[in-house]
Amino acid sequence: MNRDDEMPSYVPLAESDIAPPDYEGEPLGRQEYIAAMVHFYRGELQRTLEWRKRLDTTTHWALITTVGIVTFSFSNPGFAQETLITGMYANLMYLVHESRRFRFFDMWRSRLRMMEENFYGPILRRDPTSPIDNWGERVADDLLHPKFKITRAQAMRARLKRNYGYLFVFLLMAWLGRAFLLPTPDGQNTLPSLFSIGVIPWWVPMTLVVGLYGYLAGLMLFTPKVRSAESTYWRDPEHLGEDVPNLDT
Repeated sequence: MNRDDEMPSYVPLAESDIAPPDYEGEPLGRQEYIAAMVHFYRGELQRTLEWRKRLDTTTHWALITTVGIVTFSFSNPGFAQETLITGMYANLMYLVHESRRFRFFDMWRSRLRMMEENFYGPILRRDPTSPIDNWGERVADDLLHPKFKITRAQAMRARLKRNYGYLFVFLLMAWLGRAFLLPTPDGQNTLPSLFSIGVIPWWVPMTLVVGLYGYLAGLMLFTPKVRSAESTYWRDPEHLGEDVPNLDT
């Protein structure tokens, strides 16, 4: 008998005949689940740190701009008032820009806090019960349909209260101090002499300053406070997405 007759013939299978592994149908083991959560947590932590650095960058811009403008205004009394008003609105621009960055940072932080409270917290307590039963479904839904957790006004209020409020108060004091400390061109202390800019009447800069600080005061008084991530921070399932727009990337 020929040796070739004893060995079974090899017939290569077509790629279409090979069934792909059914990963979706296989149960997820405990170790696989923990490994996936660890990597997911690291990714969200990295995103949070990156956006936190961007917040610091914008705040540094505002601080350097404020110090430079105040120094220039008192070194050049003839251009002091318009320089200070320009600095006020420059800080407003920084505040608006930073509020958008804060909303992104807040979104990544909210996922991070959800995992810390409901995954790592129970592990450290050796208690398998999570404070929020459907926290995994909420995180998954936020991954599929990401949304900001706070409005732009809430973000502006949070940054105004934390950092920018001091800068605006400092600029306002410098603006008032300029009016009463620096000499006026005509040597008088009347309202038109103190606050007029060349041929521009005094009520124009006064309106700009009062309008800006009135807006900031209304932002602090009438904007709902940001709820902390440690409390009921995520969207209420019964009121999904109210006053919170979609993620505008």
